[in-house]
Amino acid sequence: QVPLVESGGGLVQPGGSLRLSCAAPGFTLDDGMAWFRQAPGAEREGVACMSRSANRTFYADSVKGRFTISRDDAKNTVYLQMNSLKPEDTALYYCAADSRWATLCLLWRGGNWGQGTQVTVSS
Repeated sequence: QVPLVESGGGLVQPGGSLRLSCAAPGFTLDDGMAWFRQAPGAEREGVACMSRSANRTFYADSVKGRFTISRDDAKNTVYLQMNSLKPEDTALYYCAADSRWATLCLLWRGGNWGQGTQVTVSS
């Protein structure tokens, strides 16, 4: 499996922004790349997903208009730009990859996961 390494998490005030990165050094990114998150005591949920071949992006309702997923295949890196952050966005954010983009983006199930990066939104 392709190793995925997330970075960019941290502590930010409500209304602030962060950009998360997911790198796969030396490997080609899968067609389907996504970001998930898991808050304490909650189930893991899909946040944003994109398919290179379908040229489509998908977002959870809770983040639409605030988060943007993008990818730079030349750098083997996927990004999640998060704006207008809210305390309820606090979670451990994971990067996921799957060559089957429909499984990843429509069913929110991934085959390969990173270790996660913590995002805390608090004043």
